[in-house]
Amino acid sequence: MVAEHAAVVLRVCRALLTPQDAEDAAAETFLSALRAYPRLRPDSDVRAWLVTIAHRKAIDVHRTRARSAVPLAELPERPSAPAEPSDDGLWDAVRTLPEKQRTAVAYRYVADLPYAQVGTLMGTSEAAARRNAADGVKALRRRYPRPTPEEEA
Repeated sequence: MVAEHAAVVLRVCRALLTPQDAEDAAAETFLSALRAYPRLRPDSDVRAWLVTIAHRKAIDVHRTRARSAVPLAELPERPSAPAEPSDDGLWDAVRTLPEKQRTAVAYRYVADLPYAQVGTLMGTSEAAARRNAADGVKALRRRYPRPTPEEEA
């Protein structure tokens, strides 16, 4: 399997990553594939399966790079940001919502997921997710009113 498909896997990794990262991702691809190989169905397209694993390994490398700190020779001078107002009261109000409403509000408005995906994650329909989020927001508006302009100042 490795001898037959190594070139294709490496080409996919090189198309998506730097040369050093591509070699590591290709090696990781085969390690993952060898672990999963016993569960592979006999009629599976091994090449497509390996390319899929290689693509996912490349995505993992990009995610790791995005989370890594970038070293700088000198830190830029920046003014400190003004302290943000505390939203503790709002989060307390969110925690008091019924579970379905709280989950729908969090997925829709905190994670910014579309209602169809919220419904899938919650195991409900898109319409039910929309209703739970709307009911949750309505309850939050009753429990946590917007500050008046005088209170914001």
